[in-house]
Amino acid sequence: MKSVYVVLCILGTALPYYFFAPFVLDHGLNLSLLVQQVFATPGSSFFAADVIVSSVALWAFIAYERRKRPVQLWWLCIIANLAVGVSLALPLFLLLRHQASSAE
Repeated sequence: MKSVYVVLCILGTALPYYFFAPFVLDHGLNLSLLVQQVFATPGSSFFAADVIVSSVALWAFIAYERRKRPVQLWWLCIIANLAVGVSLALPLFLLLRHQASSAE
């Protein structure tokens, strides 16, 4: 299972940045333009809202799981969520949780 999580972390980083890199190259880190483009259409707003809710749900899941058992480096998942998104943060947390349960 560990290798699946690692592959998902790689894909979860590479695919979003494949689309984000051209934006940054063209516009820099213009966050107001990014938000404007993300919410430009009902379809893109749907996906943005889904990602925002998924991020909040992931943070709640991390908090809940940490109460059940210690997961080292859990805070990296919060940073990953903010820097990349749920596509990296979720498989990273599942990997860290898997490693914590394997160590027991």
